[in-house]
Amino acid sequence: AISLQQISTQVFVLSVVFKPSSRMAKHICCTGGAGYIGSHTVVKLLEAGFKVSIMDNLMNANPKVMDRIKEITGQEVPLFKQDMCDEKGVEDLFVAQKFDGVIHFAGLKAVGESVAKPMWYYENNIVGTLNVLKAMEKSGCKAIVFSSSATVYLPCEEPLDESKPLGCSNPYGWTKYMIEQIMQDTAKANKELAVSILRYFNPVGAHPSGRIGESPSSYPNNLMPFVQQVAVGRRECLSVFGNDYATPDGTGVRDYIHVDDLAEGHICALQKALAMSGGCIIHNLGSGKGASVMDMVKGFEAASGKSIPYKVVDRRPGDLATVVANPAKAKADFGWEVKRTLEDMCSSAWKWQSNNPYGYDDAPS
Repeated sequence: AISLQQISTQVFVLSVVFKPSSRMAKHICCTGGAGYIGSHTVVKLLEAGFKVSIMDNLMNANPKVMDRIKEITGQEVPLFKQDMCDEKGVEDLFVAQKFDGVIHFAGLKAVGESVAKPMWYYENNIVGTLNVLKAMEKSGCKAIVFSSSATVYLPCEEPLDESKPLGCSNPYGWTKYMIEQIMQDTAKANKELAVSILRYFNPVGAHPSGRIGESPSSYPNNLMPFVQQVAVGRRECLSVFGNDYATPDGTGVRDYIHVDDLAEGHICALQKALAMSGGCIIHNLGSGKGASVMDMVKGFEAASGKSIPYKVVDRRPGDLATVVANPAKAKADFGWEVKRTLEDMCSSAWKWQSNNPYGYDDAPS
């Protein structure tokens, strides 16, 4: 005969051994996860113990990034080469994989191209997002982090907090604005859906290994890839758009954030969304500090030991002197703040670019 105490002890031991751990790996789908910010976030997700799959049509990404992620983390990440505009394909993937959460990076993102091809941008970014939201509903996935942008704010030279007025100047920005509204409305209607919207400022830098980084597939849209390409000899010189702004050195000041700090912000936001019972939260991810074009050029010269030739050209229409985040809300709500410096941004970017002068592509023969 077994005493009651023995039975209760055995039951306790069994419950400890077989109790489903609250730390069982949550399965996260990163749409656009093979891209610049996506790939760095995938690495951070794996390091934080999540199970990760990537859904990416590879329009703006290179499949070589998958091997590089494995090299850094020692883990194989499934890549589902699925276009988010294929509603049935997205639904089938979500139903089969039963994701616990989504980080939604996928989308067209070149400002100039969006002005030239607005319908393509509206269709791809908005219809694709609707397909992801519908697939989440069908498959019982209740948490999403959305990759938005500071471009949703109206021009403003004070530090931007999340309550500042919104409004955009190009179709790319409007797609982000409209998707934010769609997500807020969907979370209102579906009380179980948790949405975290992240408005990024200017991501730069690369993983410290130098194995993944920003690899623009065409003409770069941002300052740092230009600086990097001049340093490795792919471009003759950098164009500086105006040096007569009301800033310390006359060049435009922006809020630059190391891509690994940004990736860590996604982990904080995801953990917050997974713990929420529903609703929508919005946060800026920026440093709260401004750096000028010339600060970035000098930082990159110091990191690379190379001179960056530049020429001052006319201001671009609509450019502001200063655009900087107020990131206090992200620190207050989920304990996130930047850890990496301008030197870290420049040295990691140089390590990436000097080892991969053409990004993931081979040098032209």
